[in-house]
Amino acid sequence: MRWVWFRIAVAGIASSGVIAGLLVNIDRAMRTGEDRSDVLANYFSLFTIVSSILSVVVLAIAARWSLRHPAPSREPLGIALAIAAVTGPVILLGIVFNVLLRGDPAPIAATDPGWVSFLDDWATETLHVVLPIAFVIDLLFASRRRALPWWSLAVIVSYPLGWAVYTMVRGERVANPDGSAAWWYPYGFLDPHVAGYGSALGYIAGILLAFVLLGVAIIGIGRARERRG
Repeated sequence: MRWVWFRIAVAGIASSGVIAGLLVNIDRAMRTGEDRSDVLANYFSLFTIVSSILSVVVLAIAARWSLRHPAPSREPLGIALAIAAVTGPVILLGIVFNVLLRGDPAPIAATDPGWVSFLDDWATETLHVVLPIAFVIDLLFASRRRALPWWSLAVIVSYPLGWAVYTMVRGERVANPDGSAAWWYPYGFLDPHVAGYGSALGYIAGILLAFVLLGVAIIGIGRARERRG
């Protein structure tokens, strides 16, 4: 039963991070005169935000099921698949941010008032540190987790693949809110105007490979835990 409250707590913390980041983006858009509707649409298209929102939904559903079914049975396959599908993205986001992007804030952050700076730090740490660590803990120690079949790997990879397709299609159809370009991509390495489509597709292929490896690890750990249990 303790894992129910752990998951509820993690969902609450992740929700607060998403809301904090939203408030930061709204404030910055107002200060720079950018169109707030465009800024919000872009915010909710970020892989970090989409993954965090999905993690909140999945954790809430899993916790609700556990509260309604207190017997020590394994969680349903659908819930197990959903948790696995968000575990990979959340963990990879934590690794990439803390290894490659930490210490590289947006230029506008230098002009943030104190409360915005606090919310920005809160969003950054909750979504890139607390949430990934929580999902690692859940993967390794949560009770009632169901071992997944190897075909689940296709489900785990489908979300980041779908997001990549959406992002590349959308990128050419929306302008940068700051007016600097007639396109907008959430991450520079995906922008084909920087180094061409070959480079962008190469990054996507590398990211998908990382998700395949993470998916193999997630499924393998679950199956090993069930054998030991």
